Amino acid sequence: MSARSACLLPLVLALGACSLAPTYQRPETAAAPPEFRESHDWKFAQPADTAPRGPWWEQFNDPGLNVLEVKVSSANQDIKAALARLQQARAAARSSRADYMPTVTANASAMPGRVSANKPFFSSAANPEYRDNVLGADVSYELDVWGRVRNEVAASNALAAASAADLGVLDLSSHAELATDYFALRGADANLRLLNDTVTAYQKALTLTQNLHSGGAASAADVAQAQLQLQNAMTQAADTQLQRSQLEHAIAVLVGESPSTFTLAPVDDFKAMPPAVALGLPSSLLERRPDIASAERRAAAANAQIGVARVAFFPTFSLSAAAGFESTSAANWLSAPSRFWSAGPSAALTLFDGGRRRALTDQARGAYDEAAADYRQSVLVAWQEVEDNLVALRELEQEDQSETAANTAAQQALIQANYRYKGGIASYLEVVVAQNAALQAQLAATTIEVRRMSASVLLVKALGGGWQPDKQDAPALSSAKGSQP
Repeated sequence: MSARSACLLPLVLALGACSLAPTYQRPETAAAPPEFRESHDWKFAQPADTAPRGPWWEQFNDPGLNVLEVKVSSANQDIKAALARLQQARAAARSSRADYMPTVTANASAMPGRVSANKPFFSSAANPEYRDNVLGADVSYELDVWGRVRNEVAASNALAAASAADLGVLDLSSHAELATDYFALRGADANLRLLNDTVTAYQKALTLTQNLHSGGAASAADVAQAQLQLQNAMTQAADTQLQRSQLEHAIAVLVGESPSTFTLAPVDDFKAMPPAVALGLPSSLLERRPDIASAERRAAAANAQIGVARVAFFPTFSLSAAAGFESTSAANWLSAPSRFWSAGPSAALTLFDGGRRRALTDQARGAYDEAAADYRQSVLVAWQEVEDNLVALRELEQEDQSETAANTAAQQALIQANYRYKGGIASYLEVVVAQNAALQAQLAATTIEVRRMSASVLLVKALGGGWQPDKQDAPALSSAKGSQP
């Protein structure tokens, strides 16, 4: 290496601390509310998705659900695909880090050849045939003067972290979807039991009405009303069975099993109750939303890519070296006179490219603006989902109370209608109306229970995972009837 190269090398190495990427700061979002409007004791906090979530579904105290949830993480094919994408992203990050190290290439060749006798200045005394034997190694290393390699590594690491967060999003969503489908299926079970019992009762009522009609105690219109009522109940039962079957198929796919062979036996009695939510926890729970973390890390990666694009405006410095043996004869190929070597720095600078570098830099800035907007939108959606499900839990609890009272009133009205009909005071139409009202009240009560469980699951998802109430007696947003948030 020449003395001039030796003098330039320390200067080039000193510039290695430079980076042309803008200093990254998490994109600003809309001002965080001092508290969630729908629950005045819950505060907002910044996301930190690496906090453990645990088996949050165990809070619902359903052994059947627990068994299915365990299968999701190990058997769900979407999660396996996301895990494979994470492995690819981590491998890409390792590949980018390899640019920190020099590249060493070995080469060997033994190439016979012949020089054209008509070549200019060819001497007839020379042998036109020759042999070139080469055994050597090349070393090349890019000096990261402007931070291209560092920014590429930073972008790759951020994308790998975003891929890990994506896996968390899919894992959380799959578990939540399973819980939602499971509770909907159990609600369908409850409705099927009710409708099957109703069909049996309506069949008996139809038989009784037909007998009364034969004896002249009931009109043909009463028989028609009883038949209509029975057929409507049978239609509702068939539609509910359809919904249950489709939910069962969806659960089968979530746990990685074939819908053709997967079955879930109905339960005799299903009483769902959302778990109590300890106040004060959501401010830390919302930190764990992986979708927010994924969006923020993609913004960081896009910011680093701006630095990579800007490097193209500056010269690229590199060190290269080559050494080995070269000879025209195999006999003296590896001898000392056959040695060769070369080493030294080099630089390259693009002087004109028709605006390509400027366009690529603008493209990188646009990609960052897009990623920042996606991050801000993720935060806004997170606030909305928490608020939506908080108010859903509160209002559905009130609906449950009013529907319970409506169900009691409908049963009393049905009893009175039967008394009036048997006493000849009312027509059978009044009984039919009372029966339909009682049936719809019972179906509505089950629907509200399922919606409450679904809202509870969606709140878990909105908060990035479940919660574990303190062992001490702390105030909680209770799901018990009559409590107020």
